[in-house]
Amino acid sequence: MAFVGGPVQEISINGRNFAVAEDADVTLDLGGFSNEIQMNGNGTPRIIKTRKPGMLESVTVAIDKDKQDLEFLQSISDGSDLVDLSITFADGNIYYGSVIITGDIKGSSKNATAEIQFSGKSFKRQ
Repeated sequence: MAFVGGPVQEISINGRNFAVAEDADVTLDLGGFSNEIQMNGNGTPRIIKTRKPGMLESVTVAIDKDKQDLEFLQSISDGSDLVDLSITFADGNIYYGSVIITGDIKGSSKNATAEIQFSGKSFKRQ
């Protein structure tokens, strides 16, 4: 079996589909737990588990000004609710979760794109 990398095919944010830039190197953190080791005085270790959110970073989406894509994304960022997100990778695998946009949304006039970060509940594979 081959390991497949490549560009993200598509992302759906609160029901709206966005094309993802072919050169975007999207990173996915499924969420769950991160682990830390702390030592006891007698030299034995303790595992400290801390919950962490799922994160999707460096998502560069195509922006259509006529469809008011930037305004749509900003309204999600301005809101207080998590929204549904699904992302389809080059190998056909789809991950989904409930997220909110984190950080700033800045549209590029030269490339007609915006880079977005998301954070929320743990991501699952469909």
